[in-house]
Amino acid sequence: MTKIYYLAYGSNLHPARLVARVPSARVVGVVEMPGFVLAFHKRSVDSSGKCLLYSEQGASHKAFGVLYEFDAHDKANLDAVEGKGKGYIEKLVQFHLNGQTYTPYIYIAESTHIDGTLIPYHWYKSLVLIGARYHGFPPEYVATIEATPSKRDPDAIRTQENEKLLAKMTMS
Repeated sequence: MTKIYYLAYGSNLHPARLVARVPSARVVGVVEMPGFVLAFHKRSVDSSGKCLLYSEQGASHKAFGVLYEFDAHDKANLDAVEGKGKGYIEKLVQFHLNGQTYTPYIYIAESTHIDGTLIPYHWYKSLVLIGARYHGFPPEYVATIEATPSKRDPDAIRTQENEKLLAKMTMS
């Protein structure tokens, strides 16, 4: 089976979340991304802000992600749930990890779907936080995510489903 690499930086950071979407996913390691900034400015179909990366922000900025490996046949499902072609495009990037060079793909927000006034729902921000903590991202990076304003999701069913997922992730 052909393996491909994916760099998660938002709600797919935690393995439990990604494996639910991509059963063959396996963590390769944590990747530092110099010059990138994480933000919640990608407009979602639910009217909230989802994660995006601003690139080329200078040497004083750094984001973190998790490199995953998985079977190529699982990619179509991830593309669908991530909204490829509906606000996200796929881009190949190069990063070094443990002395090796990897060329994973990431989802980049299209400029037509970026709005700096957006904020995430509480549950979405929690998905990103729990993944960042799980992988031991630096405390100052986690604190920046914690400081991001968030709001209540008006959809009670969606909130309940995501809170159940968060509870499972907290126990793993």
